[in-house]
This record gives sequence, structure tokens and C-alpha cells, in this order.
Amino acid sequence: MSADNAVDAEITAEARRRGLRRIGLLRLGRAALLGPGGKDRVPDAIEHLTKVHRARHPRAGAEAIETLRRAYVLAESSHRGQTRKSGEPYITHPLAVTLILAELGAETTTLTASLLHDTVEDTEVTLDQVREQFGEEVCYLVDGVTKLEKVDYGAAAEPETFRKMLVATGSDVRVMSIKLADRLHNMRTLGVMRPEKQVRIAKVTRDVLIPLAERLGVQALKTELEDLVFAILHPEEHARTQEMIAANAEGPDLLAAIAEDLRKVLREADIAAEVAIRPRHAVSVHRVLLKRGGGELGGCDFGRLLVLVAEDADCYAVLGELHTCFTPVIAEFKDFIAAPKFNLYQSLHTAIADDQGRIAEVLVRTRRMHRVAEAGVISLGDPHAAADTAPPAEGDPASSADGWGRVDPTQPGWLARLLEWQRAAPDADTFWSALRDDLAQDREITVFTAEGTDASGTIRLPAGASCVDAAFAVHGEQGHSCIGVRVNGRLAPLGTRLRDGDTLQLLMDDTAASGPAADWLEHAATPAARIAITRWLEQHPAPAEPHQPDAPPVRPTPAGAGAPAAEPVAVTDLPGAPVRLARCCTPVPPDDVTGFVIRGGTVAVHRAECSTTARMTATGRSPVPVRWRDGTPAHGYRATVLAEALSRPRLLADLTEAIAAQGISIVSADVEPPQEHRVRHTYTMELTDPGALTGLMRAMRAVPGVYDVYRARSAAALDGEH
Repeated sequence: MSADNAVDAEITAEARRRGLRRIGLLRLGRAALLGPGGKDRVPDAIEHLTKVHRARHPRAGAEAIETLRRAYVLAESSHRGQTRKSGEPYITHPLAVTLILAELGAETTTLTASLLHDTVEDTEVTLDQVREQFGEEVCYLVDGVTKLEKVDYGAAAEPETFRKMLVATGSDVRVMSIKLADRLHNMRTLGVMRPEKQVRIAKVTRDVLIPLAERLGVQALKTELEDLVFAILHPEEHARTQEMIAANAEGPDLLAAIAEDLRKVLREADIAAEVAIRPRHAVSVHRVLLKRGGGELGGCDFGRLLVLVAEDADCYAVLGELHTCFTPVIAEFKDFIAAPKFNLYQSLHTAIADDQGRIAEVLVRTRRMHRVAEAGVISLGDPHAAADTAPPAEGDPASSADGWGRVDPTQPGWLARLLEWQRAAPDADTFWSALRDDLAQDREITVFTAEGTDASGTIRLPAGASCVDAAFAVHGEQGHSCIGVRVNGRLAPLGTRLRDGDTLQLLMDDTAASGPAADWLEHAATPAARIAITRWLEQHPAPAEPHQPDAPPVRPTPAGAGAPAAEPVAVTDLPGAPVRLARCCTPVPPDDVTGFVIRGGTVAVHRAECSTTARMTATGRSPVPVRWRDGTPAHGYRATVLAEALSRPRLLADLTEAIAAQGISIVSADVEPPQEHRVRHTYTMELTDPGALTGLMRAMRAVPGVYDVYRARSAAALDGEH
């Protein structure tokens, strides 16, 4: 849809043709050759530019127009005598780029920088002159675009090219906006170049610049770039697709009939809405063709219905009528209003079938959503405008009855992440690979956590991301301190692939010893995680003979080693019967205990809740009364405690240190092999005071990664006498 009518929300016949208005280069060239005009009037060459700018920004007053006039005068005089390869005066290029941005709703500062974006690179104008005449902000943007222009776009230089591009962008996404509009105009006029150069530029545009346009949400720009690249890289498929579009245009307009039915339904429901047909562009039609397996397309496959309303609530009212009065195709429903895409895109997507079985896809959105859908962050106005400025005009995306706040387009979350991991990337090739992988991920999931990256507690990750990716998304470089995770309330391996809507609790260990294992790289799907893990592993190389303390069973001393107690700590009423404490449950005062006579007439003392007690009672064995002896024996008490934890390096060392800090000796220890990143430790310890057991278990639970500590209860443990 044309950006003019997208802003005014008037769905007219002209607006039904998708895409940005193309600039008449011959007309601009003739106007430019007439000179800049009088001092106090707008030059003919930018008259249309100022009209478009005022249509998008009604409060753009005389000062803004004067700034644009001065920028044009400086650009025109600086480029005078220069021509493009096509023969037009060079000034037509910055004019065309600026008009593209104006139609997308860019504010005055961006348009000023766009007019001047080639002056510092290609003329005698200096950055100091730009700063003196137009201020620091315009100078910053011009400098950023200039740095991009200085980079070789050859295939061999691509990794370093786009790393520099990101660095040049700095914290202001408007540099990218100007570069993308610049590339769009260059792609429109690419026919004057050699075929091999066209292909090279088209591939760079396809691989990086089109995905960047998607990240910025600038759909109007992205779709035209896609079609231009399609025509160069796949000319035969492009020609066939265009023939199909032309043939469909000559037949009956099936979507028009469904659109009229929909208008009638909405009128009867008293919902104020505008319904328009939104033709698919060439690449979109080609994708539908591939989805259909290369078969014939129906008339409804060449476009979608667009419904524009005033408020968010109206979107859902329209959806209700659609699904009530038509047959909904439930599998096609998506709610991007409740869960917007990473690039601010919001709409309801659905598909319906009419009474003749014709299926039409439908987009439902507010006018404000439509403007953002077409122009993305470019439509959001001046990102540095003061918060207490005059209220925005009707239709400005910064105004909304539902309190939709201004989003700073200089700091979209994905750009901040890219800036962070490009600094961490060890070299340009690593950055390039990570960038392309990141840009190729066109689906997102949303997971929820109290540690989310925004106030709503949400984390947005590419589809296929794991808990490892979530750890680095939330904690940045400190993600390596993650030792475990709960997904939807249940402990899960760090390699678990997350699904849309999962809830997440990351378990962190802030000690310096924590670090990622090498197999984390197998689970990491995001560049941020992969680069951070690789960097940590390189800075912390494994020793020559790696030691994995948590994998094999560890037995500092054999289970049950040590001399038996010379004086029993429990007594029985059976005359002369020796008493010993069962090693399966290691009772200590003041545990409730019971006894059973075992081989040799010895009375084994078990805790009342020990599973052996229940088993022996069930088999008809009679319990023997036992009780604790008064006083503390010289040799102390033995207790067996189990700790369940998330497997990590140094866990055994940290647990034994915690036990030693309580002044307690370990008689034996056993570590089971990890299963799904979880491990169980069993410790038999000698206590001088049975009251110390509670404090000991509390200290063990405080060790990072430990999620449960409990007394031994199983008869399958250490005894062999039953």
C-alpha cells in the first residue's frame, strides 16, 4: 500500500497497489538543473518532498522546511557537475532516497541527513561544516552513513563490511534506515551495471539488508527489495510469476466479492472499518506457489484482505464477526496484537471460507498498527523528542487511547543484542556467520520469567532456542553462571528446547568457579550464547588431563569403614543382645527408632520411617523396643545424607567444603553418574552432636545447584545383613 494513504488511513484504489512511490528521475533531474531557486522559497526539486513530509508530520513548521531547503541547497551545490552512471544529475539520488524516507514517515533530522548523506564522501563538504550548519545530530547520522560508504562491498570483504556497518550504526538505527533507502534506490537503477555486479549486489542485499529491513519492521521497503533481488537472481521464475499475476488481473476479482460480503457483515454489526484488497507482491506469490507444490493458484491466492479499525478492541470485534459469519480456518489464526513481533509488528491474522468455499486470508489491525507495519521504526518520529512535547497528531503512532507508549527506535532490543555480541566476537568471520544465522531466524518464541528482559517478564528468542540461550539473553556474559533451570515448574536439562509460552526459572551460581561446559555449544542457537560460550572456553582451557569429579563414583573411604562403637548409643531390653545402628537409614537422636533382631542375635536399630522397617514388619518380623542411651558417646553418631543437584564442575568440592565448614567428618561419599544434567551425592558423616544435623543439611542446601537434601531412607543402601 502506498505510504501516503497508509498515513491518512484512506484505502483508495491507488492505495491498493502495494509499494513505495517511484521517483521520476527525469523530472527531478530537470528540476535540479533549474537551480536551487530563490533564497526564501522551496526549490522546485524538493517541493514534493516537503508536501509529503508535512502530510506525515502536520506539526513540521517553517523551521523544519527551511532546514530541508538549506540541506538541499548545500547538497545540490556540492554535487553539481556530478552524474550517475545512468546519466542523471547526481543530486537525483539523495533526493530519491530522502523521498523514500519521507513517504515512510521519517522525521526532519533523518531527512536532512539523507539529503547530505553523500556530500562528505563524494564532495568537498566536511563533517565540521555539516555540524556547524545543521547540528551535532545530523552530523552524527551523516558520519555513520559515510563510514558505511567507505567499506568495500566485495564478496571477500563482506564479514568486515557488515561488522563495520553495525559499529558505524552505533546506538542509532536511523543510520541503517538511510542505508536501506539508499540501497533501495540503487537497486531500482541497477540495470545500468554489468550483470555480474548486479548479481553480487543483489546477493548482499538478499543475505543481510533485506533481513535488516525485516528487523526494522520496514515492510514497504523490504517487499520492494525482495522483488528487485528476485528479478536479478531468478529472472525466469520472476517472469513466470509476473505472468501469473498479470493473468489473474484479467480474470474475475474473487477477493472483491468476499471483501464486499465482509463490508456488509461489519456494517450490520455496527463496526466502523475499512476493508481493502492487499495484492501480494511477486516474491509473496512465488512463496504461495511453492507452498502449493507448484500447482495452479486460485484468484484468492494473489492477495489478502486488509481490515483497518480505530481501536485495539475493534480488531477483536472484527475477528468475532469473521469467525461467526464465515467459516474460519483455525490453523491460520495468529494473534500478533497480544504478542507483537520483535519488529513492533501487530495484527490479527486469520483465514475464512465463504459459502462457496473460497478461502481468503485476512489481516486485521488499527490504523496506527498499519503505519508501523509498513514503516516500522522509521514511522516512530524523533527518538530524541522530549517527553513533555505537545501531544502527537491524530494517526501518530505515539498516540493511542490504549496507552501505547513511544518506543525508542534507536534502541530496538535486537540491535542492542547485536551490538553487544559483535563486540564479543573474536573476529569478523565469526561475526559474519553469527549475523547471517541470526538474520535467517524469522520465527520467534516468547517465554516468561521473573528475570525477563523487559518489564513484562518476557524473553523473545528465535524458534529452536534452548535454556542455554535464555540464560545468556537474560544475564549477558554472566549466562555461564547458570547451573540449572526449571521449565514450567519442573527441573529440566539446560539443553531443553523452549516452546512458545513456556515459563522459566534460571538457577544461577555467582561463584567464580562456575562456567559453561563444552557441550553447551551444541545447545546454543543464538549468536550471543555461542560467542559468549566460545569466548569463555578459550579463556579457560581445560587442563592437559581433564578431571571430571562428578562423573565417576567417588569413595574417599569404603562405606561403613571405621571401628564399630565400643559403647552402644542405643539400648534394648533384650538381655545381652548387642545393638548396632543400621547403615541404611543411619538413625541419630532424637529420631523415632525401632529394632529388629538380625543374624547373630544383634539388634539393628532403624528409623521408624525407614523402608526396611515397613518391609520387615510386612514379612512378619516382630519389632524389638529400643531407646537412645542418655548422654553423648565418645565416638559420636553416624548419619547418611543425600544431596540432589544439577551437575556442574566443582560441585563435589563445594559440598565437601560446606560439610567441613560445619566441623563434621565424612566417613564415606558416593557420587552417582549424572543423568540429564542431574546428580545425586550420598555422604555418611560422623556427628559429635546429633543436633548439628539440621544445620549441616541447611548448609548443604545453600550450595549453588543443590535443590534437595534429605536423610537416607532406603534399605537398598549399605546394609547387607538382612
